[in-house]
Amino acid sequence: MSDAADQERIGDEVLVTLVRQLTVESDRFAEMFGEAHGLHRTDLNALAVIMDAARRGAPMSPSRLAGALHLSASATTSVLDRLERAGHLHRDRSATDRRKVELRMHEQAREIGSAFFLPLGERLSEAWRELDDNERRTIARFLTLTIEATTEVRGRLTE
Repeated sequence: MSDAADQERIGDEVLVTLVRQLTVESDRFAEMFGEAHGLHRTDLNALAVIMDAARRGAPMSPSRLAGALHLSASATTSVLDRLERAGHLHRDRSATDRRKVELRMHEQAREIGSAFFLPLGERLSEAWRELDDNERRTIARFLTLTIEATTEVRGRLTE
């Protein structure tokens, strides 16, 4: 944006358009990875949910994954079967409750994902260096509010 544009109020339509463009470009990027590794978009989403749960130290179960992805039990089983056959994850019995199954990503899957997505992360970090702390806080707040609004409306539409 030019300096003059920076001084003008940016309307909701501009923000919606930019979020939509970001979503499309992010989807295209993820689809490239999926195509290269024979994964459906839902498979990629499942891996992301499992990886995020692992980062939080919260083991992911098949039923929690189904809820997070809004899939039926049978559709979730199909996703997990594909990911297991492709060598991206394994299902383990819980160490604390043998009746429960926990989903874990193979280290090789993590390495393959990092090799593909790391250059994007590095380029984004480079682009974001131009932003000061206040701008970063505003963007984080904007993204959080946008995610919450999207989740809320999606929830209402699926009731």
